[in-house]
Amino acid sequence: MRFQTPLVRATLLRRYKRFLADCRLEDGREITAHVANPGSMLGLAEPGTIAWLEPNEDPKKKLKWSWKIAELETGARVAVDTALANRIVREALEAKRIAGLDAYDSVRPEQKYGEASRIDFLLQGAGLPAAYVEVKSVTLSRTPGVAEFPDSVTARGTKHLKELGQIASVEGRAIMLYLVARDDAREVALAADIDPAYAKAFREARAAGVEVIALATKIGPDGIKTTTPLPFSEP
Repeated sequence: MRFQTPLVRATLLRRYKRFLADCRLEDGREITAHVANPGSMLGLAEPGTIAWLEPNEDPKKKLKWSWKIAELETGARVAVDTALANRIVREALEAKRIAGLDAYDSVRPEQKYGEASRIDFLLQGAGLPAAYVEVKSVTLSRTPGVAEFPDSVTARGTKHLKELGQIASVEGRAIMLYLVARDDAREVALAADIDPAYAKAFREARAAGVEVIALATKIGPDGIKTTTPLPFSEP
């Protein structure tokens, strides 16, 4: 997935009200950028963090900048815009770059399922069971090399796991796909201490037959793409 407009380097001054961030551009201007991330962004929003911003000229948008990537002191890059995850995964699915899902010919996003929910992707192929794929963007890391999900309590995520468990029990394949949206991770784990209810729902979903895929990413100011599978440490 390539960014439509080249990203601009800036320095984060502060993130506030969850969806706003004040940044200083390299020419000295101070601007406010939109932050498409409802999570805590733990470890990613410290003042002084390098923020890669996407400019836009859309007259319908109130803010002319959007924060896409955080570059940490370690040099690691993290995609902070959670809306990017589905774009990245869709491109990988359509290019048949995800092992285990590369036999499907049809990739249909945002399909209704469960109780007033929409699955991120419904995959279909001749002679294959339908595959329901839910995508989560993983940005938290409290231990070097280990990416964790979630970074805050997620009732919505827990609901998705329960519905995936129901699908796995009666309809076909149900897949929880964790897109590791940081380039310094070697494995993925659940942050059970942050959201015990999510961890419990995860264990129940796995027992019901839900599959888990974790994918690494390559992140740069020009774009982001999936690379290799990562091991997932189950609770």
